[in-house]
Amino acid sequence: MTERQPIQSWLTDMDGVLMHEGVPIPGADSFLTKLRDSGKPFLVLTNNSIYTARDLHARLKRIGLEVPVENIWTSALATANFVSSQNPEGTAYVIGEAGLTTALHEAGYILTDSDPDFVILGETRTYSFEALTKAIRLIKGGARFIATNPDNTGPSTEGVLPATGSVAALITKATGKEPYFVGKPNPLMMRTGLNTIGAHSESSAMIGDRMDTDVLAGLEAGMTTYLVLTGLTSVSELDRFPYRATEVVDSIADLVDRI
Repeated sequence: MTERQPIQSWLTDMDGVLMHEGVPIPGADSFLTKLRDSGKPFLVLTNNSIYTARDLHARLKRIGLEVPVENIWTSALATANFVSSQNPEGTAYVIGEAGLTTALHEAGYILTDSDPDFVILGETRTYSFEALTKAIRLIKGGARFIATNPDNTGPSTEGVLPATGSVAALITKATGKEPYFVGKPNPLMMRTGLNTIGAHSESSAMIGDRMDTDVLAGLEAGMTTYLVLTGLTSVSELDRFPYRATEVVDSIADLVDRI
């Protein structure tokens, strides 16, 4: 087995690693402070496409976590990066929130419901029957189907909510067309994120709380992977997966001295 290079850059998931239901996880502030002081490249990632990086910077700052805007990478940003690389300055019909529409506008995309190149599905709390019907008809008419992330459910204080993956399944059932999911566990999200900070996967680490998205994406991108036990995947579930994280730790606090 090839010996891994020393870790020179860090990627970390947000929910379940740095915070949980709007509350910082102990050690998250110390980890981020040490990262900033070290000068090493880093990114905070999220599959949630609702918010812009500036929105997330402000939300994190309110709970005492300082993450510069340029160090936040969302599935919306990764999706805009992907479609603009496939079809520069194209057109898209979008179901989603400001995080996605802003990223697409900044990538030079025109948003339209008239013969778009892509139908792009993102996260929103207001999926409408009219918008879904329009998306289905456009896909059946030849538009390519993209989704920001495959998560079937999302968290809320009241319980789980249907998320992008669930709504994408509805559209697939109606059209017979599977979407291309850009967000985790697609390693594309990691690689495009690494490119934005000038880092390389062989000398980078991914920290996550889910084996099926964070760890899998990091593994497939060729990164060192750390699973923290402060989120969705528990110790009792580890044997369900045919792959392993490089290391399992209790929380982000256990990784502060690794920087």
